[in-house]
Parts: sequence; C-alpha cells; structure tokens
Amino acid sequence: MSQLSTLNLGENQLSGQIPPWLMNLTQLTQLDLEENQLEGSIPSSLFELINLQYLYLHSNYLNGTVRFHLLSKLKNIFQLELSNNRLSLLSYNSTNSTFPKFNLLGLNDCNLTEFPDFLWNQHELEWLALAGNNIHGTIPRWMWNISRETLLSLDPSGNFLTGFDQHPVVLPWSRLLRLELASNILQGPLPIPPPSTFQYSVSRNKLTGKIPALLCNMTSLVSLYLSSNNLSGRIPRCMANFSKSLIALQLGNNNFDGPIPETCTVPNNLRVIDLSENQFQGQIPRSLANCVMLEHLVLGNNQIDDVFPFWLGALPQLQVLILRSNKFHGAIKSWHTNFRFPSLHIIDLSNNELAGDLPYEYFQNWDAMKLTEGDDLRYMQANTRFEKPGYIIPTEFIYSMTMTNKDMQRYYEKVPDTFTAIDFSSNNFEGSIPTSIGSLKGLHLLNLGDNNISGHIPSSLGNLTQLESLDLSKNKLSGEIPSQLTWMTFLEFFNVSDNNLTGPIPQGKQFSTFSNTSFEGNPGLCGTPLSRACGGSEASPPTPSSLEQGSTSEFYWKFVLMGYGSGLVIGVSIGYYLMSWKHEWFVATFGKQQRKWTRTERMGLRS
Repeated sequence: MSQLSTLNLGENQLSGQIPPWLMNLTQLTQLDLEENQLEGSIPSSLFELINLQYLYLHSNYLNGTVRFHLLSKLKNIFQLELSNNRLSLLSYNSTNSTFPKFNLLGLNDCNLTEFPDFLWNQHELEWLALAGNNIHGTIPRWMWNISRETLLSLDPSGNFLTGFDQHPVVLPWSRLLRLELASNILQGPLPIPPPSTFQYSVSRNKLTGKIPALLCNMTSLVSLYLSSNNLSGRIPRCMANFSKSLIALQLGNNNFDGPIPETCTVPNNLRVIDLSENQFQGQIPRSLANCVMLEHLVLGNNQIDDVFPFWLGALPQLQVLILRSNKFHGAIKSWHTNFRFPSLHIIDLSNNELAGDLPYEYFQNWDAMKLTEGDDLRYMQANTRFEKPGYIIPTEFIYSMTMTNKDMQRYYEKVPDTFTAIDFSSNNFEGSIPTSIGSLKGLHLLNLGDNNISGHIPSSLGNLTQLESLDLSKNKLSGEIPSQLTWMTFLEFFNVSDNNLTGPIPQGKQFSTFSNTSFEGNPGLCGTPLSRACGGSEASPPTPSSLEQGSTSEFYWKFVLMGYGSGLVIGVSIGYYLMSWKHEWFVATFGKQQRKWTRTERMGLRS
C-alpha cells in the first residue's frame, strides 16, 4: 500500500472522519473521496502528501477551518475540489508566485469573504468555482487578467457581488464555455461573455438597460438565463441567429416589451422558453410551431392579446403550458386530432378572458394526465452536454415555474415529472363541468373557480383519487355535493364556496378536515362543518348526479330493512351474499351495474 499512487473511493456512502492512515500513502498522486458522508475536519497532515496532484473532497460534511497557506505545501497539485462541505477557508495576503498553479479549483460554499489573493498569479486555470460564499463588493479589476487564454468555466454565483471595478465591453476569456453570475446583486448593464460561451446565467440580479446587440455574436449558446432583473426594451431580432443551438431561454421577470420575438424561425433544439412577467404584447408567433422539441412554454403575466393557441397542440413534447394573466379571449376551438397536446401535464389559463363551454374533447384526449405516477421521483429537466476537443461536460437544466396551488401562489424550483394540473380559473367559461374530466386520473390540481359554470358537480370527479386541490368556487353550480368526492383521499384543499349548492355535505375522510370557508355562500347546504343542521336524520332525496350511481346500493339497504324483523345481522348478511355472489342477476333485475373503483396507492412527492 505504501506505493499506492491512486485511491478512488468517491460516490460511496463512507462515513466518519478521514482516516489518519491515509497519511502513510506518501506516493499518492490522486485521492478521491468526493460525494460521501465524511465529517470532521481535514487533517493538516493530509497537506504533507507532497506528491498529490488531484485531491477531491467535495460534497461531504467536512467542517472546520482550512488555512490557505497549507495549500502551498502541495507543490504538485493542480486539481483541488473542496466545494459543498461546511468548511471555512481563511485566506492570507500573498501573491507568491511559488503557490501551486491550479488547473481546477473548486471552492463553492467555503465561507470566503473576498476573492483569494493567490488567484492573481493563476494563469493556467480552466475551472474556477466560487459559488455560495460571502464575497461582497465589486469584482476586482485584476480578475480580468487571470487565465485569459485557458479559463473555460467561471462560477461566482450566489454571492453579494455588486458590479465591476472596470466594466469590460466583452469579458476577456477567449475560450470561456460557461459563465455563472446568478444570484448576486449586480447592477448596471448586462455583461457580455465572449462568443465561445455555451452557458450564460445572470438571473436574479439588478441589471438594467437593454440587451446589447453584441449578445447576438454568441451563436454557440445552449442556455441563456437573464430572468429576474430590471432589463427592458425589445428583444433584438438577431437573437434568432442562435436558436439552432439554444436549448433553454429564460427572460422572465423583467420589463421587456413589444412583440414576442420570432424565436423558432427554423427547426431547432429549444426545450424551454420562459418569457413570463414582462410586458410583451400582440400575439404568440406561429413560428413556435417549429420548436418541435419544446417541453416547457411559460408566457404568463404579460399583455398578450390572442385567442387560445390550439395549434401548439401539434408539439409532441410539450408538457407545460402557462398562459395565465394575459388577454386571451374567445372560445377554445374544437379539438382536432392534429392538435391534441399528447404530452401535456400542466396547463394554466387562469386570469384571462376566455369564454364558451369547457373543452370536454380536450379533457378526453389529454392522455398524459390519465397516468398515475410511478415508483421513482424525477423532475422535469433537459439533459445535454457541452463538447469541445478534450472535454465533455454533462449539464442538467432543471425546469421551474410559478403556479397557484391550494389557494396560494407557489414557486416550484423543481417540478416533479408526475405533477399534473389544470387551472382555468378567473375566466368567463360557462356551461357544465364535463364528466370527461373524471378520466384524468393523474390530476393533482383542478381549479375551475371564478367562472360562470352551471349545472351539477359530476360524480365522476370522485375518480380523481390523486387530486390534492379542487377549487370550484364562485360559479353557478347547483344540486348536491356528490358523495363520491370522499374517495379523493389525498385531497388537502377543497373550495365550493359562492355557488347554489344544496343538501347535506358529505362526511368522513378528507371532508372532516375542511372548514366553513370551503362551503360558505351556499344557503342550501347543511351539515358539518356549517352551523346549519340538516332538516332530519333521513337523507335528502337523490339528485340526478347521485342517481348516476345506479340502484344497487339502494337495494342493498332494502335488504337491511327487510332483515329488521328477523334480525338485523341476518338481513345484512343476506343482502351482502346476493350482492357478492348473484351480482349479474342482481344488476340485470334491479338496475345498472355500478362501476367498482379502487384506490391507487400514491408514490412520490406530494406537492
């Protein structure tokens, strides 16, 4: 073992502290303990292994203090990864040229308060990670001079950076592939990376001004994240030039205006488009029909004035469509086999001016919403990789969205790929609730509130056994609340307030958890939790929706009453026997066979 040069124990479940016997391996050139559950401090003797060239300790639970001068003992090291632990690195003022020359340096989440001075003389860096620290103030001017010809990836995201000592027109690293500046407090105009850049993120800052035309030189872009700033103006038309390579475009939560740019002028690889929370006007460009790979389209909270874009239903991969809070109007056109939204999981049309009947044919054919979830929890994402000579860089783009769930607006930093939702609230829809909604057994959220919907609540909604949130409030619904809704045993939020519902409130299971506010504004409703008691112990006369259940249950209880004279237990037993063993005869003689439903066990994350 004393001659061992490489020890790779990464990505296991090792726990405890770094063992002291490792210090005896004096010939080690590579030590990999990444992604385990190691804790405690890093032994200072580890820095006596002077032959080390690669040291990977990231993604553990290591803690304590590491002084930078210890690194100077590792004369031969050029790849060091300490990220994602609980370490505190104490820098010291030194620009000593004898400090190791790094190729890769990972110092994410290391409680740094400033850019380490030793970076001044780092001219061979390819990967520099400084994310999630406590670095305040401006990016020093000398940073532009480090590793100008070699740097491929720079990530100082998640700090408190306010800007640049000297703002360059174009950032100086000629080979840069990846630049992460997100989640700082950067002010001023948008920094422009070099044309070589594949991935650029500067979201969640305070940048102002327009998108410079120089950005259009970045024809290799795979992802562009400019969301949550104060950028304004129109999107340059030239941005269509890099749409062939682009996978993710996120410009949401800014002050952009004008028409939505013609993003997909030719077939391309775009999977994510998020232009929400801006001031875009006009119609949705038909060029989006060329985005045949598109999975996630978010255009909510703009001023788009258009009819429902039924033609987007031709996109075979579209999973998320969010159009809320715009000026969409008119009726939703009849379903067509060429525009059937085959992969749709989430649709949000709330707070528009849509009218007409609810689109029952769409509900019948949204097949992806009929699937109950599987065993593995996964998130909606796009996977890709950057490829340059000598480098393959796998990258995940995690989809995110904002949606109202359980009467609260919620930001989903990650969206489970089994989450399904329909929000048509705050429009002018009318007519009845289609029974076909009951076929969408994978639904977790259904919001039809604040419309002009009338008629009865269909008992078929009881088939939605995965449903967690149901809002039918502020409509013109009448009749009784179907008892079948008690089958929805995952239901956490229920609101039928401000309708014309009558009769007793169903009791038991989830209904015992709902408060008065779920039912108020219906003078004809009675029973718990309302203070109005129902008129007697007898059940109210059956409504047409309850008659849909068939007459088998009614006949069963007739057997119970018949058995009262000769013993209630015997009567129940006889009834059960006939119901169980003579069912076909029973149905043919006394009524329509009732469909038997079983609860589907739920696996995965509950939103």
